[in-house]
Amino acid sequence: MSETTQTKETVGSFTMKVLNGSATAIIVSLLPSAILSTFLTPFAGSNAIVANLLHIVTVFQYFFAVMCGFSTAKQFNLGYTEAACVGGAAFLGSGCMTAVTTTTVKGVTTTSFQLAGMGDVINTMLTAAVAVLFIKWVGNRFGSLGIVFFPILAGTGVGFLGSLTKPYVSLVTTAIGDVINTFTKLAPYPMCILIAMSFAIIIVTPLSTVAISVAIGLAGMGSAAAGFGLASTAAFLFWATLKVDKPGVQVAIFLGAIKMMMPNFLRYPVIGIPIALTAAISTLSVPILGMQGTPASGGFGLIGAVSPLAAYNAGFHNVLVLVIVWVVVPFAVGYLMKKIFVDWTKICKPEYFISPAR
Repeated sequence: MSETTQTKETVGSFTMKVLNGSATAIIVSLLPSAILSTFLTPFAGSNAIVANLLHIVTVFQYFFAVMCGFSTAKQFNLGYTEAACVGGAAFLGSGCMTAVTTTTVKGVTTTSFQLAGMGDVINTMLTAAVAVLFIKWVGNRFGSLGIVFFPILAGTGVGFLGSLTKPYVSLVTTAIGDVINTFTKLAPYPMCILIAMSFAIIIVTPLSTVAISVAIGLAGMGSAAAGFGLASTAAFLFWATLKVDKPGVQVAIFLGAIKMMMPNFLRYPVIGIPIALTAAISTLSVPILGMQGTPASGGFGLIGAVSPLAAYNAGFHNVLVLVIVWVVVPFAVGYLMKKIFVDWTKICKPEYFISPAR
């Protein structure tokens, strides 16, 4: 078993390593579904192979928690045994697996489980962090017995603690959802602006936009505004990363891996200003055109074209206008915000947008 690297960590450096590991996991877990789902869905009903592949890429993203734990562990140069334990702990702490049935036959009890999405991202990160801290604290005290004790203590032990904290950590998402829900009681224009700005910021934090949208039943113009918040964030970050990151970063952002930038936002919160302004301006087309959405589409934006398709299915059948509104407008506004905040006023420096996963 590899020895753990004993390096002195500050709170800041430790936090950034956890965030960077999570950002990498988000890209790896979400990109296959983001890229392939759009192309596979129309053919899934008539082709069994395509339907199975669509199922595979959908399930792949549910293993975000394992990837998050493993990639976070490698940020700290932990050995593969320790990294596997952190991955297992993060999976248990994410809450992405739930028991559905329990049967007893001839004294033997069998429990069936099912995957329920990606789980709680915040609790996943916290569980991974605690597992890393435990492994760092123990160091080489277990010696050759580490292969026995680490899976038990750092894997299932910390994972069990994570499963206990998950309901309480999830209250953060619920509380923020309750605040956003109050915006739906406002007049259309302020409602759309506030919801779009909120979701634009939430997408670059560990909070789940999908979970919030579904939890509060965000529908109609509110859902469309939320989708615009995500689309606007992708548009601004596309321009902001264009000259400082490799082309793959812009492709990943456009296809939906916006959360890869959450370490940047948490380190440089000032980038939230142009992100929020891009969303506020872009979303004005929602009340003007009467764009609609559903609770399921509110947390996606341009990912898989979910939010534009929801608007189309709700009755807005002018495809050209949809493309202009959902793509051209956010990217035009995002480019303007990039010029103002990065190039002209230099409130945001170019290095603020260097992706940790580049």
